[in-house]
Amino acid sequence: MYDYPAVNIRSPRWLVKPAAEGAAELAAETGLPPLLTHLLAQRGINTAEKARDFLVPKLATLGDPRLLPEMPAAVDRILRAVDEKQHVVLYGDYDVDGVTSMALLHLVLKAYGLDTKLFLPSRMEEGYGLSHDGLAKCFETHGRPDLLIALDCATTSLNEAAWLAEQGVDCVIVDHHELSPLGRPKCLALVNPKLTDDWHYFCTAGLVFKLAHALLKTRPAPNFDLKETLDLVALGTVADLVPLVSENRLLVRRGLEALAQTQRLGLRALKQLAGVDGLVQTHHVSFRLGPRLNAAGRLDTAATALELQLAGEMETAAELANLLEAHNKDRQNVEQAVHAEAEAMLATLGDLEQLSAIVLGSRNWHPGVIGIVASRISRLCHRPTILVSFDENGVGKGSGRSIPGFSLVEAIDICRDHLLGGGGHAMAAGISVQEAKIDSFREAFAAAARQALSDEAMTPLLELDVEVKLKDLTLSFLENYKLMEPFGQKNPEPLFFSRRVVPKLPGRSIKGKHLRLMLTQDGAGMDSVWFNAPIGKLPPAPWDVAMRLQRSFFRGQEQWQITLEGVRSSV
Repeated sequence: MYDYPAVNIRSPRWLVKPAAEGAAELAAETGLPPLLTHLLAQRGINTAEKARDFLVPKLATLGDPRLLPEMPAAVDRILRAVDEKQHVVLYGDYDVDGVTSMALLHLVLKAYGLDTKLFLPSRMEEGYGLSHDGLAKCFETHGRPDLLIALDCATTSLNEAAWLAEQGVDCVIVDHHELSPLGRPKCLALVNPKLTDDWHYFCTAGLVFKLAHALLKTRPAPNFDLKETLDLVALGTVADLVPLVSENRLLVRRGLEALAQTQRLGLRALKQLAGVDGLVQTHHVSFRLGPRLNAAGRLDTAATALELQLAGEMETAAELANLLEAHNKDRQNVEQAVHAEAEAMLATLGDLEQLSAIVLGSRNWHPGVIGIVASRISRLCHRPTILVSFDENGVGKGSGRSIPGFSLVEAIDICRDHLLGGGGHAMAAGISVQEAKIDSFREAFAAAARQALSDEAMTPLLELDVEVKLKDLTLSFLENYKLMEPFGQKNPEPLFFSRRVVPKLPGRSIKGKHLRLMLTQDGAGMDSVWFNAPIGKLPPAPWDVAMRLQRSFFRGQEQWQITLEGVRSSV
C-alpha cells in the first residue's frame, strides 16, 4: 500500500538453475508439457507416480495422525474430558495460526458435546504464550480448569507448565515451535513434531487438524465432517509461512478450495471486504485475509478474529469484519510511521553494504507491527534484521527476520548473555532485551552474522527456474501449470526468465507507482504488471525479464498475466 524507498544495498545476481535430470523422460512417460516436467524435476518429482501424487493429491493419502508424537496420550485425555464433562480451556496465541487452531478445536470438541472456554492473551498486557500473567488472567476469567489445552505456544514454558501441574491442572500442548535447550515442559502430552525427525512442516492449525483426525478415528462424532474445517487449516498454514510440502500442501490445496466456497459467515464477510471473490490463492491469504485477521491481535485483542470465525449470524459477522478492517487500516498507519522512522535510522548508519546485520530500536514503536517492518527491511537490504520496541521501563520486545543461510534461533543462542530471552524459528524469531544492552547485543548479533554469511550470501539473488519464450506459455502448459499450486514455502512459485522482450510503452500507470504493459517477443505477446516500477527511469529496451505467472478470474473467465520481478536491458 505504501511506497517505501528501495534501499537494496546491492543489485541482485541473476542465476538460471541448471537443467533438471529426468525431465524429458517424464514428459515422454506422462504426456505433460516438457516445460512443466522441467519444473517438476527441479522439485525432485521425476516419476509418473510422483507427478500424479503431486499434481492430483488426494485426502485418502493422509498418514495416520496417531503416529505424531504423544498423540495417543492427548487423545485419551481429551476424550476423558468429554466423557466426564470436564471444565476445559483452550489457551492460544494471537496470530492467525493461533486463532484458527482454537476455532478448529473448539468446533471439534463442540461436536462431542463439550463446551470449551476460550482464552487469548493480550499482546500488550499478558504478552506471548503461556505466561504467568496470562494464566492469572485466564483463571480470573474462566476459573481453574480440569484440562488446559495450549495451542501454538507453551513448548518452552517450562515454569508455567510446572505451575499448572502444582495446581492440579492437566495440560496438553499442541505446538510447532522449537524446544527449550532446558528440556520439555511438564505436561500430559506435547504434540510437537520437533520431538521427532518427521512432520516438521506442520503449523499448529495443521497439528490440530491431525489431532481432530485422531479423535475422530478413535471415536466418531455425529454429524461432523472434518473436511469442512479445511478452510481454517489453509488460513493458519499459509499465514504462518510454513512449508507447503507433503500433507501440508494437500491440506492447503483442499483448504483454499473450501475457503472459496466457505459457509462460515465471518469469513464470507471478511472476503467481501478484502475483495477476494471466486478463486482463492495463497497470496490472497498472505496479503489480504491474513493481515486483516492478524491486525486485531497486533493492536488490540485477537478475540475479534476468533469471534469472526465462529460467528453464527450475518449481522454479527459483518460487524466483526468491519472491526477487523478498521484495525487493519490502523495497523497500516502505525506500520507506515514505524517504517519511516526505521528508514531514517538506516540513513544514519553509513554504508549499508558494510553491515552484516541490522538491529534498530525505539520507544516510539508499537510492538505489534515491528515484525512486519523487520520483514520489509530485511528484504530491502538483504540482511538479517531485528527491530525492538522499548517500553517506558527500558524493556524491549524485538521481532526479527532473516535471509537464507542465517538462523536467527542459533544467533539468539549465541547472543543469549545480552538478552532477557528469545526464540522462534530460523527465519523468524523474537527477543526481549534491556535498552541498556541493545548496543552490546547489536555487536554480538552482527558478529554472528559476519561469521555465518559469505559475501555472496549477502548479495540478493534472483534464482531463475528456467528460460522460456513467450510463445512457450501455451494454453496447454498453463492448464497443467496451475496444478502445481498452491505455491508457498518450499514449493515456491517458479521464476521464469526470458531474453530480449520488447515492452509496448508507455504502458498504463496504476496509482502512480505500478505499471501495466504489453510484452512482445517474436510475434507472441502477453499482458504484464510491474509492481513498484521505476516510472520515468525505465531501462532501455529490449529487456531481459524475470517473471512469474499469475492466474485470476474476471467476470467468470480465467485470465493469465505476467508479474515482473526483475528487469534489465538485454546484453
